[in-house]
Amino acid sequence: MSPLILSPKNEKTKSDRYYLWEMNMIEVIKQKFPVLMEPALLAEMERYCTTKSIDAGQNFIEIGDEVVQMPLLLSGSLKVVREDNEGNELLLYYLNGGDTCASTLSCCMDRAKSEVRATVIEKVTSIMVPIRCMEEWMAKYSSWRSFIMLSYRIRFEELLHTIDSIAFKKMDERLEQYLIQLSEEKKTTLLSGTHQEIADDLHTSREVISRLLKQMEKLGKIKLSRNKIEIIHLM
Repeated sequence: MSPLILSPKNEKTKSDRYYLWEMNMIEVIKQKFPVLMEPALLAEMERYCTTKSIDAGQNFIEIGDEVVQMPLLLSGSLKVVREDNEGNELLLYYLNGGDTCASTLSCCMDRAKSEVRATVIEKVTSIMVPIRCMEEWMAKYSSWRSFIMLSYRIRFEELLHTIDSIAFKKMDERLEQYLIQLSEEKKTTLLSGTHQEIADDLHTSREVISRLLKQMEKLGKIKLSRNKIEIIHLM
């Protein structure tokens, strides 16, 4: 089979070019993804990749989207969820700067449509890797291959953690764990959001979440106010 021949991506926007020039893509990659250190790989990433920025509250990837690029997050955070046939969501994991999405990787490999939704929690900026590059780099660069395999392993462990939580933990334990994780992701003890949003993430009812939050407030673990939860003391 003849090798895949790449050509520069011509559809970069003016804002993309300005962003790459401002950020110095190679230096950013070295900082955020230190495993990707092969000079030839970095040169190709600078040549063929684009950037993408999306504000909080918007969907980075929607269920059913055709996945033609793989994101490497530089900054911000994403919430990745699955949805059942009735529209109920289940939180799978969060992604932050330095991460990539295993579900997106899988879709890229299989030329499949996305089976997850990734919603922006804090404004996200990411490097977007075209599928054609991703596949060729797997064969050409050991650091890229190691990065992809490590990313799969990390996301797989997070999915196992989610399954264990659903299967073996009571809802009050899952709620505490959820709040701790969300606090760590957002780097704040004052969390915004409705009880319904938490219920959606944990695949339960708003009434259950409201009751458990009130119990936690009585125990001095949190303080509730309108659409806000202040973490006082969670283990």
